[in-house]
Amino acid sequence: MLRTLAIENYRSLRHLVLPLRQLNLVTGANGSGKSSLYRALRLLADAARNGAVTALAREGGLQSTLWAGPAVIGRGVREGRYPVQGTVRTEPVGLRLGFAGDDFGYSLDLGLPQPGRTAFALDPEIKGEAVWRGPVYKQSGLFAERSNGAVLLRGASGAWGEDTFRIRPYDSLLSEFTDPRVAPEVMVLRERIRSWRFYDHFRTDAEAPARQARLGTRTPVLSQDGADLAAAVQTITEIGDTDVLDLAIEDAFPGSQVTVEHSDGRFELSLRQHGLLRPLRAAELSDGTLRYLLWVAALLSPRIPELFVLNEPETSLHPDLLPSLARLIVTAAKNTQVVVVSHARPLIAAIEAGAEETGTDLGAVRLVKDLGETTIEGQGRLDQPSWHWPKR
Repeated sequence: MLRTLAIENYRSLRHLVLPLRQLNLVTGANGSGKSSLYRALRLLADAARNGAVTALAREGGLQSTLWAGPAVIGRGVREGRYPVQGTVRTEPVGLRLGFAGDDFGYSLDLGLPQPGRTAFALDPEIKGEAVWRGPVYKQSGLFAERSNGAVLLRGASGAWGEDTFRIRPYDSLLSEFTDPRVAPEVMVLRERIRSWRFYDHFRTDAEAPARQARLGTRTPVLSQDGADLAAAVQTITEIGDTDVLDLAIEDAFPGSQVTVEHSDGRFELSLRQHGLLRPLRAAELSDGTLRYLLWVAALLSPRIPELFVLNEPETSLHPDLLPSLARLIVTAAKNTQVVVVSHARPLIAAIEAGAEETGTDLGAVRLVKDLGETTIEGQGRLDQPSWHWPKR
């Protein structure tokens, strides 16, 4: 389980160290930095697929995503005695992301490319990476470290730096070192990160993929666009927890039952509701009903990830469905770690009540803005989890 998430210089997240629990609620007003935190987690996941550089380029390059304020915000500025103004930088420009759990930690340091060296000016360079043992970075716990275009590994004998490899500035060591004989810890960490699952805004419009009958195969993981909803529900029915599935449907729509019609390999989802003479096909369901069924298929996946990250799951749901969604989220947190980013107070209250009722380990933080910088409400310097960045 992840214990700490650290972000530095990504949009409004100038310096954020977030403690993590089994079930995590991230709340705050619009513009407080919730979406930036969600994107930062996705960037960390992209690193395991060698996609962090490309993802940042799509956002306009590193220059467009870096913290836009001064490097140092003095006490006088915070108290309003002096205006906000630029300061002299004492450290290289960079965006840093990292996390740590009980067993492994990882950090990624992205910097600007050298001017005139390449035509791909939007592509940042990976200046540093590190993989270490335990929740806090220590030189003695390093498995792998990247610096100045070289990766140093702890060899089979346990000696640090016994193996050294060159690496290109746009490749991540997580994706490049795939041989378990050379760097087994790196391979294990990469596969764990790759299992992280992100869901945000499912499409539910008239042309949404989830409304169409489609060819289906066994689907233990719902796709990002929900196109394989019917196959995912059928997979849960055959190899998942059908009791929990039925309970989730009954909880939201009393007297209803979800069914999957299949013929010649094509699957179509239907919902049989009390009082109706025929079931309603996915194309006939309301946006809110379809979205709830998508969340059911996502959160009751038979293939449990290391981490679920849900961005504003309340979107398009009627307030009456939020307690049912909250119970679904708390149920998922029994088997995996969950991060929920939301500003819907009814959903937040329902999740908190469900966690208390079930004894689920819940952590809730509220993000606030201070002089353009995202901070955690009520968190002082001594309240932050212990975190140290490797030197570039």
